[in-house]
Amino acid sequence: MIDLASDVKTRPTAAMRQAMANAEVGDEQAFEDPTVNALCERVANLLGKEAALFAPSGAMCNQLAIATWCRPGDEVLCERTAHIAVYEAGGPAANAGVMMHAIHGERGQFTAAQLQASFRAKWRHCPQPSLVCVEQTANLGGGSIWPLAQLNAVAELAHERGLRTHMDGARLLNASAATGISARDYSAAYDSVWIDFSKGLGAPIGACLAGSREFIERAWVIKQRLGGAMRQAGIIAAGALYALDHHVERLVDDHAHAKRLAEGLAALPGVILDPRSIETNIVFFRLDVERLGFDAAEFSKRLAAHGVRIGPFDDRTLRAVTHRDVSAADIEAALAAAHTVLA
Repeated sequence: MIDLASDVKTRPTAAMRQAMANAEVGDEQAFEDPTVNALCERVANLLGKEAALFAPSGAMCNQLAIATWCRPGDEVLCERTAHIAVYEAGGPAANAGVMMHAIHGERGQFTAAQLQASFRAKWRHCPQPSLVCVEQTANLGGGSIWPLAQLNAVAELAHERGLRTHMDGARLLNASAATGISARDYSAAYDSVWIDFSKGLGAPIGACLAGSREFIERAWVIKQRLGGAMRQAGIIAAGALYALDHHVERLVDDHAHAKRLAEGLAALPGVILDPRSIETNIVFFRLDVERLGFDAAEFSKRLAAHGVRIGPFDDRTLRAVTHRDVSAADIEAALAAAHTVLA
């Protein structure tokens, strides 16, 4: 099966598995695991922060950041399609008691002017914001890349208002690979940021949250509370370290594959897609359901019969995501299958 449903479908390579098997381990929550410690130091340096912690998932990193920066009743500002707002099972409300204030941006991004317009009156009847969140790259924005100047302008305004800033960096390294702008520069204006290892980097599990030393110490309390403290976690941290050493530079291959996939799909009858919108490894496209006579779910089902998995997003929309387990030849095979289904 050529699996384009998500970049979380990546599997560890034989070399990564060997590195994990040979990992030096200790008690992670006692800070005695040398491999976890090395990973946290590596990520903190990569992102230009004082410290970092290792967590089982990026969603936990988001929840730790919100619960650390906010008090119950506070408001968190983010774009309306942000993962933190729509795909984390109501975690901000359940875990931190906060409200999400959705900004109607474009392709998962918002401007400083839109942030300014979203502030409520400072009145005791209104919830007050304490945190602004951005997502680099923007998943539901089709993998769109926030321009550095825009990120900095949003953070500057937030800080002027006395708010903290947090970056969901699930695919931050994709943005860096595409633009040449370092992850450190992208996240410099943000008080907390995390990167994921289980998507395009191909590790089986894990993410690292970074920020000031004081922030990480406070976030560790929440991590402990949520059951995120681990024991001999060096086995999985070794996979993340291997990914940072061997799988970052090749992310540009995923971007090239996504561009080729988009160009090929756009040429097929009944597909609505502008290939120029593809910036990284995510391809959203729509079907002309009236012309084709079937919807996205049926298209997905027919593709699967030809050995290609692409997930339907709604009745008309599908998302394909390229990753290290999908080759250039796989992209051509997927396009051939799509042509057969749509012809």
